[in-house]
Amino acid sequence: MKDVTESLEILKRGAAKIISEKELADKLSRGKPLRIKLGVDPTAPDIHLGHTLPFVKLRQFQELGHDIVLIIGDFTATIGDPTGRSQTRPPLTRDEVMENAKTYTEQAFKILDQDRTEVVYNGDWFRKMTYDEILKLNARVTMQQMLQREDFKTRIDRGEEVRLHEIQYPIMQGWDSVEVRADVEIGGTDQLFNILVGRDMLKSQGMEPQVVLLVPLLEGTDGVKKMSKSYGNYIGVTDTPGDMFGKAMSISDELMGRWYPLIIGTPCPEIHPLEAKKQLAATLVERYHSAEQAQAELQNWELRKTNAAEAELPDFSPGAEKRIISLVGNALSKCFSQKESNANIRRMIEQGGIQLDGEKLTDPAAELDLPDGGVLRIGKKRMVRVKR
Repeated sequence: MKDVTESLEILKRGAAKIISEKELADKLSRGKPLRIKLGVDPTAPDIHLGHTLPFVKLRQFQELGHDIVLIIGDFTATIGDPTGRSQTRPPLTRDEVMENAKTYTEQAFKILDQDRTEVVYNGDWFRKMTYDEILKLNARVTMQQMLQREDFKTRIDRGEEVRLHEIQYPIMQGWDSVEVRADVEIGGTDQLFNILVGRDMLKSQGMEPQVVLLVPLLEGTDGVKKMSKSYGNYIGVTDTPGDMFGKAMSISDELMGRWYPLIIGTPCPEIHPLEAKKQLAATLVERYHSAEQAQAELQNWELRKTNAAEAELPDFSPGAEKRIISLVGNALSKCFSQKESNANIRRMIEQGGIQLDGEKLTDPAAELDLPDGGVLRIGKKRMVRVKR
């Protein structure tokens, strides 16, 4: 194992909050493998990069010599985590959850070392509980404690329903920590309340409280909203190599700097931003597909860029205009005598149909300083060369 200072430096990279750093240092200083817990409810079969942040942190713990316990919430997923919800989640059957768990874990093991990961199912202990045991479990917390949870308070203030089974969820997540004897629990920042309940549960059993290590919620490719399929700003773990590489190349340099420690686990390299972005895109394809496909996508990207640079293209003088919607509209009008509505151009941008020097531009509100000689691609067939 690495020394405590070096281990802490690695584990703090990309972490949003640790409660507490001193407790973590004390646990690490004992020189024994810690038990690191992550609980997941496979409510859907596929995951995107935002879901992988806890797995990246787990992998760091694995590489530091610690034991990983991945809890599949085959019981809790049938209830549904109410975190951030304005209404009760629709229930899933256990068969649906177990089917989702197959592909979910397959994708997780593209990051984790499967041979060094203990996988357990919380239904193994919750389904055995008698009603008397459930009452005793509930007696470990107070109603006032549960109603301090922000999303419960918000819903109650709005006159919206909070079902009693939803209040059970943090209690069960906390008891999971007792069952697996967790030293550290990892989760997103939205999981703080639930993980703190786990600390209380461990203390109530005379056990040492777990350390809370939170990772942030990942910004999507637009650099604004949380990554989500509903926002269309996601990179899916099951995306094709081409889509994965192209989406990664479309993000801003600023977002790239934030992504590196979160989804790769290392600082952004101090090289030209374009080269760093290509390295990021290739790393993602290699992780979720193969090294051969990563190299192929890198070569394809370079070839497309070279072909665009060498092609005979109409010149486009953008003038002082910087708004991307206006730039695209002016290029279509001046170079192709084609008029498009702002709504159609906006849709084209959001769907990844606009590229500058091979990089997708996906923010309709962006303002650009088009570089002299740059190639602006509009859709699949139309390209112009910027001339200033």
